[in-house]
Amino acid sequence: MQQKKITAKRLPKQEWIKQGFIDEKVDVPAGMTEKEYLKSEIRRLCKEKDAIILAHYYTIGDIQEVADFVGDSLALARKAADTEAKVMVMCGVHFMAETCKILSPDKLVLSPDLNAGCSLADSCKAEDLKKFKDEHPGYQVVSYVNTTAAVKALTDVVVTSGNAKKVVDALPKDAKLIFGPDYNLGNYINSVTGRDMLLWNGGCHVHERFSVDEILKLKKQYPEAVVMAHLECKAPILAVADVKGSTATMLTYAQEHPEIKEFIVATESGILHEMERTCPDRKFYPVPPEVSEGSLGCSCNECEYMKMNTLLKIYNCLKYEWPVVDVDPDVQKEALKPIQRMLELS
Repeated sequence: MQQKKITAKRLPKQEWIKQGFIDEKVDVPAGMTEKEYLKSEIRRLCKEKDAIILAHYYTIGDIQEVADFVGDSLALARKAADTEAKVMVMCGVHFMAETCKILSPDKLVLSPDLNAGCSLADSCKAEDLKKFKDEHPGYQVVSYVNTTAAVKALTDVVVTSGNAKKVVDALPKDAKLIFGPDYNLGNYINSVTGRDMLLWNGGCHVHERFSVDEILKLKKQYPEAVVMAHLECKAPILAVADVKGSTATMLTYAQEHPEIKEFIVATESGILHEMERTCPDRKFYPVPPEVSEGSLGCSCNECEYMKMNTLLKIYNCLKYEWPVVDVDPDVQKEALKPIQRMLELS
């Protein structure tokens, strides 16, 4: 199908329908559920258009099951750089799709929903970082991958939670460093590397909601369980965790320790799908978010942006090749350098 030549924008669903970029419903053949039909059509369209579906561990299970590749930010970046597919559908949040475009500017990169943003990326605007850099001459910028393309263009090296320590350790010991935007990750890396990086005061709205009290409640209920926590969590959470790391680190730890039968997991609950799939004989308990007194809480901590990705949206973006994710060529050129440096150092 001919790609529609219109600038991609973050539009409400009804506007997408109005412009003809989305089918609100699909005609499901008799004998099939809508989920089965959408999955089969997604795979058909991928074959027809030479497309690959990349999905983050935090997306819903159905999307992880239909994807060609599922991983954390580092693994997804490597896959985006290496794939020979002509089209990439990035099921995650907006900065991840931008990263795909930065790494593969000649490919068509699609995002199921451009409104799937990131509170952490939003906490660091390019203009604010530039001002901060100007105020601290001689400093190198180490940026977490959860940033916009414009911020990456102002960065010396990008890191993920999975390789941040390794990358920072590889930098000169006397280097003056600014780390952003995740304060908790930067604080942890300072503690394990002996660095004194200047830390941007940003945070992930999901990982900021975890509390020690909720973990201790689960630990009392499941005393033999191993506590695993993502490095975006606050220092008190990491202090009570037995395993600290990225989503991939936690997943690998569970896979490599079959003798451990129970885990308490402090990260976005989407990772439980892959944990339960690859470790079916184990139990994984998500840490719920802390809630204010008198309010109704849920049993798990979810990123509403990740959950904006749906099978219907993937079907639509493959069918209509929309929404397209573009990055300004000048920004792409500068943003590519710190990502390539990360891949070289990690």
